[in-house]
Amino acid sequence: MNERRIGIVMNGVTGRMGLRQHLERSVVAIREQGGLPAADGTMIIPEPILVGRNELKLRQIAEQYGLERWTTDLAEALAEPDVEIYFDSQLTQLREKGVRAAVEAGKAIYCEKPIAESLDAAVDLAKLVVGSGLKNGVVMDKLSLPGLRKLKRLVDGGFFGRILSVRGEFGYWVFEGDWQEAQRPSWNYKSEEGGGIILDMFCHWRYVLDQTFGEVKSVYCQGATHIPTRVDESGNEYAATADDAAYGVFELEGGIVAQLNSSWATRVFRDELVEFHVDGTEGSAVAGLRNCRAQHRSATPKPVWNPDIPATEKFRDQWATVPDNEPMDNGFKVQWEMFLRHVVDDAPFSWDFVEAAKGVQLAELGLKSWHEGRKLEVPALDLKAN
Repeated sequence: MNERRIGIVMNGVTGRMGLRQHLERSVVAIREQGGLPAADGTMIIPEPILVGRNELKLRQIAEQYGLERWTTDLAEALAEPDVEIYFDSQLTQLREKGVRAAVEAGKAIYCEKPIAESLDAAVDLAKLVVGSGLKNGVVMDKLSLPGLRKLKRLVDGGFFGRILSVRGEFGYWVFEGDWQEAQRPSWNYKSEEGGGIILDMFCHWRYVLDQTFGEVKSVYCQGATHIPTRVDESGNEYAATADDAAYGVFELEGGIVAQLNSSWATRVFRDELVEFHVDGTEGSAVAGLRNCRAQHRSATPKPVWNPDIPATEKFRDQWATVPDNEPMDNGFKVQWEMFLRHVVDDAPFSWDFVEAAKGVQLAELGLKSWHEGRKLEVPALDLKAN
């Protein structure tokens, strides 16, 4: 069987997301399954070159996954003759420099979001990348989650009738780092280092809302820094300067109202760490990371409000499970496979830097809405290269 080996510079794999989701569960997983079949049957074999700032960590990661190539020199990695793709999962504030180097080297670009800390920077970077003519994509992993894929199937099949509203709950308790180690890095809580849940999650919510329900037309956001002091990886106390919770209301095209709460200061009392409850004239559904349940109009019960007696109905039991009906692999891996086919076969990949800039736009408007205490319109962005 023919093989096509593609060198991939993976910058930022010493971080949590870059290591677990992108290297281990995506690129290494594709290698371990024997590659990815291209349109002509050729097996696409990713050949990662690990790049980062910590030589010791890079060496340990390479040894752990049986990889031979790693370096702290990005220019050296990009100069390797077999390299076709640059991937970036660094801190947001470091991303622009890496992406610009990849454009200069003429490599296809795939990276984590947000692509920049500000809308102006995101627009400039998107115009550069799109104008270069290079293939490019940004990770929009929530769309490939099994639960969201099932929910999108219901939307596309007309199950809901006219969609009325979306309610989303995301988050969990991130320990402060004093008596239990925090499960997220300290930079997440420092605005000067690109932290904050609004910049992080509103980039996600933009593509989830736009591509599942309808284009976002306005936003009202109430942010908060509920935990003002945390303890970092070295055991030092620091002031949290970034928001750790955001409560947003979004108006979508078609009159749909979406309410999305995002918090790293909430304790979970739901089935999954993220859930979306969608109500429509013909039916409703609740989707999480993996599962999706639905209730059609014809099967909707008729409860009567009476606070003086115990509830007699088991409301959760009245919902039907939406079946998989297709293989449901890791969402990050699914998108890596799509991007590899985009590079090799020119297969469609719509989640580009233009879409990523829209996410930064919504995050910036969310922060502005919070600070100004008002609802803001979301204007159209025209980022087509001249």
